[in-house]
Amino acid sequence: MSEKLLEIKNLKLHFNRGKKNEVRAVNDISFDIFKGETLGLVGESGCGKSTTGRTIIRLYNATDGEVLFKGENVHNAKNKEKTLEFNRSMQMIFQDPYASLNPRKKIIDIIAEGIDLHGLAKSKEERTKMVHDLLETVGLNRDHAGRYPHEFSGGQRQRIGIARALAVKPEFIIADEPISALDVSIQAQVVNLLKKLQREKGLTYLFIAHDLSMVKYISDRIGVMYFGRLVELTTSEELYKNPLHPYTKSLLSSIPLPDPEHERKRRRIPYNPDDHDYEENENVEMREVNPGHFVLCSEKEFKEMNATASQASTNS
Repeated sequence: MSEKLLEIKNLKLHFNRGKKNEVRAVNDISFDIFKGETLGLVGESGCGKSTTGRTIIRLYNATDGEVLFKGENVHNAKNKEKTLEFNRSMQMIFQDPYASLNPRKKIIDIIAEGIDLHGLAKSKEERTKMVHDLLETVGLNRDHAGRYPHEFSGGQRQRIGIARALAVKPEFIIADEPISALDVSIQAQVVNLLKKLQREKGLTYLFIAHDLSMVKYISDRIGVMYFGRLVELTTSEELYKNPLHPYTKSLLSSIPLPDPEHERKRRRIPYNPDDHDYEENENVEMREVNPGHFVLCSEKEFKEMNATASQASTNS
């Protein structure tokens, strides 16, 4: 595995802290993202995956924990210069490709906003050329620069959002459900564009989504979230072949396939968190059950998983 680009350590984001209606949207999660990889983050709506992405990039201030980018704490930036450096290195593609674009601005000014802020163009001509190049990079043409967001389809607007993120030449991009608002026929085009850009520009992605099939296609590793906690983390292939946490099994059982016979036989696996029946002081944490395969579990569950794995290995 290549070098760590991002380290998330015991990250927490609590709303209404200390009150009766406190919400632990992100509740003590830790994981690493390696340079050049795509880490998928999945889970049901409301599980905290988008909040995690927004906290990493500092759209929310973390309640506790650390976000280290190349060893430096993103949330401890003390001066404007360091803040701008982080902002340029880390960008975000938002879920709604219309709401995230200013309807009163032309596309050239939307894409060039980061270029202007970071002083990346020495002249108006260079600024225009940079925007034209970015439009062509994402599959649009330079004539689109003078139009407004409402003149584009959803897929085209998302391409504009990608161009805006690329404008400051970031190393790391958080894609927050970038395809969920798009037609199915357009989703594959956008994902393929992201994969192409990653190869060409050496980008690293945190890809947040609830479409498990698409996450498997684009991700090297996948983390599964439930109620603000990370419950499982492993490679894409291992997760689908050998899910260990009951919630992961439940999620995977819900994936439909375009096969009528399979659909007639498919059995949904319900998930009941009470089945864990943890003691009040029981130590529940992420444990490495198999090499590179981490599961949120108690020590007792950890031993049971290891015993099951050993038995399966013996039988094979």
